[in-house]
Amino acid sequence: MKKPNVTFGSTLLLGTALAFGGVSVAMAAEKPVSGGVLSFVVGSKIPSYDGHQETTFGMIHPIRPFYSLLVRVNPENPQSPTDIICDVCEGKWITSNGGKTYTFKLKKNVTFHDGTPLTSADIKATFDKIIFPPKGVPSSRKAWYTQVAAVKAPDKYTVVFDLKRPLPALIPAFASPFNFVYSKKDLDTHGYAWHKKNINGTGAFSFVQHQPGAFVEGKKFADFHVKGLPYLDGYKAISAPKMSVRLQAIRGDRAAIEFRGFPPKARDDLVKALGDKIKVQESDWNVLMGASPNQKIKRFQDPRVRQALSYAFDRWGGSKFLSRIALIKTVGGITFPKHPLAPSKEWMEQNLPGFNPDVEANREKAKALLKDAGHPNVKVTLWNRAVDQPYKIVGTWFIDQWRKVGAQADQKVVPSGPWYAGLRKTRDFDVAVAFNAQTVINPTIDVSKWIRDAGNNYTNHKDDKATELYLEMLYENDPKKQFEKMRRYEMRVLADQAHFLPAFWWYKINPHRAYVKGWKIAPSHYLNQALDSVWIDPKLR
Repeated sequence: MKKPNVTFGSTLLLGTALAFGGVSVAMAAEKPVSGGVLSFVVGSKIPSYDGHQETTFGMIHPIRPFYSLLVRVNPENPQSPTDIICDVCEGKWITSNGGKTYTFKLKKNVTFHDGTPLTSADIKATFDKIIFPPKGVPSSRKAWYTQVAAVKAPDKYTVVFDLKRPLPALIPAFASPFNFVYSKKDLDTHGYAWHKKNINGTGAFSFVQHQPGAFVEGKKFADFHVKGLPYLDGYKAISAPKMSVRLQAIRGDRAAIEFRGFPPKARDDLVKALGDKIKVQESDWNVLMGASPNQKIKRFQDPRVRQALSYAFDRWGGSKFLSRIALIKTVGGITFPKHPLAPSKEWMEQNLPGFNPDVEANREKAKALLKDAGHPNVKVTLWNRAVDQPYKIVGTWFIDQWRKVGAQADQKVVPSGPWYAGLRKTRDFDVAVAFNAQTVINPTIDVSKWIRDAGNNYTNHKDDKATELYLEMLYENDPKKQFEKMRRYEMRVLADQAHFLPAFWWYKINPHRAYVKGWKIAPSHYLNQALDSVWIDPKLR
C-alpha cells in the first residue's frame, strides 16, 4: 500500500489516483524526539464527550487522544481499508465457527487514567453499551452490529463475540474511532450518561481541563500501554469555528494543524506565505456529497422527477471547476473511489443518470423525464446548511444545474442545528443537500445509508427492494458475487429509483507546520487522531 502524497512548501494534486495513497515522497527515516506540546485548531463544538453517542469530528479531535479502542486503523498506514491492528488487544484475533466467532486476547498492562487495570469485563461492558444499549441510551452505530448475538468475557483477558451469521465487515466496524473503551466500574457506579461530561480512558493522554468555547488540554499519560509513547508532553485543542481564525492561527504559529481540512485556496495561501515551513498532505475523503429528494413531498414521489434532477448534473465538468475552490473532487458512485467494490468509470457512464460525459444529451433526457412526469418546470427549494465548505458552494452549483433543465430552483440556507432538525424531525424540505460521511473505509456497511429504515436516510422512501438488495450484498462472502450485488443495489438506489443524487466525493487537504511529524493523513477526518505517534521536530520550530 503506497503512502499518501506529502509536499513541502508546494502543492501536488493527485486526482483520483490517490485513492488509498497515490505517489509517495521518499524520506529518510527519522528518529522521533520526545517533548513539546502540540496545539491544533478545531472548527466545531463538542456536543458531549461520549464517543458512543456522538458523530462529529468536533468531539473526536479533542477527545479521542484520551481513549483507546479494541482495534484501530494502523497509524502508519491509515489509507488502507484493511490494515487494522490491535490497540488494547494483542497479537491477532482468532476467527472460528465458520466466521461466527471472534476471539480477542487483551494486553495485561493496560490501565485507566484513574489507575484501574483494564480487563475483559471492561471490553464487554463497552460493547454491550454500543450493541445492546438499554432503552433511552443513545448508540449511534448500533445498527452496524445487528448480527452480534452476544459479547462474552470467559476469563480476565479474553473477549469473545458470537455472531448470528458471518459478517466480514465486522472488524472494520470494531475499528470505528468512536468505540471508546470505557471502564465497567464507571458505568456501574455512575451510569450510562456519565461519559457525556466525564473522561476516564486508557489513551496516550490524560485529561487536564476543558474551557468550553476555548480549548481542551491533555497531558502525557505516564502509564500508557505502549512503551515509549506518546512522544508529546501534551496537546491543546483550540476551539475556532471561523476558518479565517484557524488559518491565522497556523500562519502565526499559534497552532500547528487543523485536522479536518482546508479548501485549495487556503492551502495555496499558506504555502505562499510560509514556504518550507508548511507541509501539505492530501487524500480522497470518505464523504460522498449529493442531494436527497424528499419522498414525503408528492412531486418527488415520481422516480422520473428524481432521475431528471440527477441527469441535470454535469459532474465531470463540475469537478474540474469546483475542485479549485471547494473540498470536493472525485466523481463516483456510492462506494469509496478505487476500492475493490467500487464501479469502473465506464460502468457509471453507461448506467447512472447524468454520468454520461455528453452533458447536452443528459439534459435533454432530464427535460423529457420532467415533461413525461407532468412537471416540466418542477419547483425545487434546496434545504442547505450554512457552512461554506463545501455545502454552500456545492448547493449553489446544484441550483444552477437544475435551472438548466427548466426547474424553478432556489435554496434555503440555515444554521446546522435547524438544518439537522429539518432532516430528522420536521422532514418537510423539498430536496436536501446530503452526505454520507464515514470513518474506516468499509463499503458494505457504509452504503447502508440508503436502505429504508436507516437512521441517516433522509429520503423518506418506502423501498423494501433496496433493503433486500443491500442485505443480499452485505452477507455475500464471495468477493466477485459481492461486487455484482453491490452494482445491483447501486443501480436501484442511484438509477432505477434515484433515491440519492450523487455529486462528488470530498477531497481532504491538510496543510500543517513542518515541525509536526508522525501524523499521516487518513481518508477520513475521524481517523488517526489518537496522537500517540505524533512528535515535534525541535530543529524546525
